Amino acid sequence: MTSSSSRRLYQSIGDSYSAVRRPDPRIQRQVVAALGNARSVVNVGAGTGNYEPSDRWVVAVEPSLAMIARRRPGAAPVVRGVAEALPFRDRTFEAALAVLTLHHWSDLAGGLSELRRVAARQVILAYEPSAFWQFWLSEYFPECLSLPQEAHAPSIEDLNKDFTVDIGVPG
Repeated sequence: MTSSSSRRLYQSIGDSYSAVRRPDPRIQRQVVAALGNARSVVNVGAGTGNYEPSDRWVVAVEPSLAMIARRRPGAAPVVRGVAEALPFRDRTFEAALAVLTLHHWSDLAGGLSELRRVAARQVILAYEPSAFWQFWLSEYFPECLSLPQEAHAPSIEDLNKDFTVDIGVPG
């Protein structure tokens, strides 16, 4: 997916996103556990900030003005930007967080490299495209199955090319 088509998609879904999408407490628990004791977090592809922890210093990075405009009052400060070119110095954060965003990036390897550059720990929540039809999100957001970027989402095998993947399943 190109950066411009990704921006257009986010702009269009951003208009109603916060009205219909709510954080899942099971996912929230997994995110907090994975972040561990990290006191500073960059949330890349943050959207409206549904999975940002409130008990530590967080900076959000989001390309869509529509998503930024719908962030809740009191949410973490947000910088408009993309995963592939994070506007921070090396090791600015203790952890980098990316929740259901990888499939929107124009350069997966470049974005993953940026996460590693700005933070010692990376917490990534993604889905396995070959099993997506079994995932609860396909019932929650069925129209996503027809979006072009969903069809080209990175698999666990793709991620293993750039990371050693620790697969966790929300309980």
